[in-house]
Amino acid sequence: MDPITAAALTALAGGLGGEGGRQAWQGLTALVRRPFGRAAAQGTQDDGTPPVSSGELEVAALEGVPADPMRAQVLATALGVRAALDGEFRVLLDEWWQQAQASFSGGAVHNSISGGTQNGPVLQGRDFSSITFNTTRTAASTERE
Repeated sequence: MDPITAAALTALAGGLGGEGGRQAWQGLTALVRRPFGRAAAQGTQDDGTPPVSSGELEVAALEGVPADPMRAQVLATALGVRAALDGEFRVLLDEWWQQAQASFSGGAVHNSISGGTQNGPVLQGRDFSSITFNTTRTAASTERE
């Protein structure tokens, strides 16, 4: 599993990424609310050590102050520890992280035109649909019909 960065968590909590980012944050919130896979995590563990955080408090703390990098790091650590102890959570967290990364990378647009004169329309942007160009028919295209 790729590590979940504090910077990415800060961006998601702050609403960056638009609708995709908001949905990713909601997905994380729902994921950490799932019951923890280890029964010992509900109270103290058999060896007397304190329970492991589910991540709920950390999500709420970062949501309250989304620009706080320390809260984001605490959440990233809590998610990593829980994933290490709960195999089912690890799989679900990894799936969530892959989707969240796709929502970040899907929003970037990098356009470049080079090589001299362009002989037709050039569009720069992302996610075009239903585009038509008014073109003139040449004699060769008329003869083919």
